[in-house]
Amino acid sequence: MKFWDSSAVVALLVDEALQKFVRRELEQDPAMTVWWGTRVECISALARRERDGSIDAASSRIALEQLRKLAGEWNELVPTDAVRSAAQRMLRVHTLTAADAFQLAAALIAAADDPATLEFVSLDQRLNAAAAREGFRVSSA
Repeated sequence: MKFWDSSAVVALLVDEALQKFVRRELEQDPAMTVWWGTRVECISALARRERDGSIDAASSRIALEQLRKLAGEWNELVPTDAVRSAAQRMLRVHTLTAADAFQLAAALIAAADDPATLEFVSLDQRLNAAAAREGFRVSSA
């Protein structure tokens, strides 16, 4: 099982330079675990790409449908007091946004506080550095 940050999920959905890397990661282990807010973060990223012209409306619709299918299959960590507490600690220890702190906190809870047992898949270098410092095995391209 791997924990997937939204940056890696988005790369599965749109034609990006690192799409082959994330597809390989998914093929190696199709059991995805994500944070509860991942779907919203992915929709935000897709809408931003459509607004800035990086993808067209048809590509956006296809990506949203793929996201819906992925979300129907993945394991999702829901908001809990434990996730919130861990996210608050992440913000004090690492240089992260609130959304990234929730991602990393959710991964920590998914790993049952033993980060070495869970692989962390993200394309965000700052988040990857924080995950590595927390003890996660980080998949990087």
